[in-house]
Amino acid sequence: MWRCCWLLCVCCVSGGSVQDAADQQELESRRSVEAAIKVADIGTRRELFVDRFLIHSLKNARLRLHSPQSAETAVRFDKPWEGAFSGYATVLQAKDKYHLYYRGLPKAGRDGTNTEVTCVATSDDGIKWTKPKLGIYRVHGSTDNNVVLMNQAPALHNFAPFYDANPKAPANQRFKALGGNDKGLIAFVSKDGFHWKRLQQEPVFKKGIFDSQNVSFWSPVEKQYVCYFRTWTGRGYRGFRTISRTTSKDFINWTDPVAMQYDGKNAEHLYTNQTSPYYRSPHLYIGLAARFMPGRKVISSDDIKKVGVDRRYAGDCSDTVLISTRGGKHYDRTFRESFLRPGLGAQNWVSRSNYAACGIVPTGDNEISVYLSRNYGQPSAYLQRYKMRVDGFASVAAGFRGGTMTTKPLSFGTRQDDKQKRIEKLVLSLNVSTSAAGSVFVEILDAGGKPIAGLTKDDCDVIIGDRINYIVSWKGNSNIISHSGKPVRLKFYLKDADLYSIQFQPK
Repeated sequence: MWRCCWLLCVCCVSGGSVQDAADQQELESRRSVEAAIKVADIGTRRELFVDRFLIHSLKNARLRLHSPQSAETAVRFDKPWEGAFSGYATVLQAKDKYHLYYRGLPKAGRDGTNTEVTCVATSDDGIKWTKPKLGIYRVHGSTDNNVVLMNQAPALHNFAPFYDANPKAPANQRFKALGGNDKGLIAFVSKDGFHWKRLQQEPVFKKGIFDSQNVSFWSPVEKQYVCYFRTWTGRGYRGFRTISRTTSKDFINWTDPVAMQYDGKNAEHLYTNQTSPYYRSPHLYIGLAARFMPGRKVISSDDIKKVGVDRRYAGDCSDTVLISTRGGKHYDRTFRESFLRPGLGAQNWVSRSNYAACGIVPTGDNEISVYLSRNYGQPSAYLQRYKMRVDGFASVAAGFRGGTMTTKPLSFGTRQDDKQKRIEKLVLSLNVSTSAAGSVFVEILDAGGKPIAGLTKDDCDVIIGDRINYIVSWKGNSNIISHSGKPVRLKFYLKDADLYSIQFQPK
């Protein structure tokens, strides 16, 4: 009897210390797990689901590619100096104005000659475009034209401008461009986007083929100029058309080229890359590449006559695919499906049609636009606008029976210093869409996968609707500042819903 009581007392006294030791051991184990796991520090960046950068697992859910909706004709290439072989377009937003640049070329077989000119159209909203009468050059006996550059062969074959966001760029070089052929890329600068001059006479970069649109921009994340340009997998013009990258601090001196890699997927001809920083997530570069299918003839001889296409451009076809990169030498090819198909009719099942313009721009509070060349090599050639929801390239999607997506370990928030205003509130914002019967719930887990008290699925207020900026809350509380800087995972429970992007926003 006394022996049993003594044992009971010992157990009662020692039980707390044994439990404390077990808790401590579990805590240390969890910390070691967290230390071993690579944590993605996303700060307050917006992250889109165009790749698997944040995705750890999907259950009854998938990544879904979304195609834009056809809108109105943006510009018809109907001027005498433009014509059927106009192309290699660039769309950019410079402050409160939109600029659309493209090559004017009335006849085939004149690539790299002074027959080519660079034209511009302007817009206040990216929807309604006007060809300004600039009075800069005399073309066909008149200065009433929209030509911004001529007599600069071979640079006008693929002249590709951008608005320079480099804070150190001189005011008279706020617009920059590259263009050229296998002898090298020539750099141009402009104060207003209309009056252009060479930055220097000689090409600034020579290590490539360049017989396509070669795009460049200032990267605010990498703090340097970046250029994605045409190369081939074989020597000269052999193998597959592909893409390489070079960088520069001053737009004159460029690094040795680095060939871009594509997830080890089978090679395809990517004729243009059209890579540029996505304006809502400038660390993410979105490319609207032309996937060229040489020798894949679709249209018949009767179709050739009917649409009036040059026969030399009737033996191939192409479409537009979505690619992305976060810098470095890696392109993500999550989606092998077409982003934009040629569509009904024979007009766009011809060579060099369906090439996207470089540039993705906002055309409304909830809308972005991309632009596609249509009816190439035909008298009816034009540029078409396509529209889609903001961030709407792709989504994590689940059907009616429901599914889940769990992220990799991540940390969020910002590092504070004496010069920064103290952040009092951080919220999780979703770009999300559900059906009337659908829903989304968000659970926050620690790095080891254990739900955090107060932030579980059961605590989450149901998410229903279609919003670009939906603030998540748990029992009415949306502030998760206390978890800033700590490794966590997010688990999304989706039912008949699409999740396009997430962002931890300071308030």
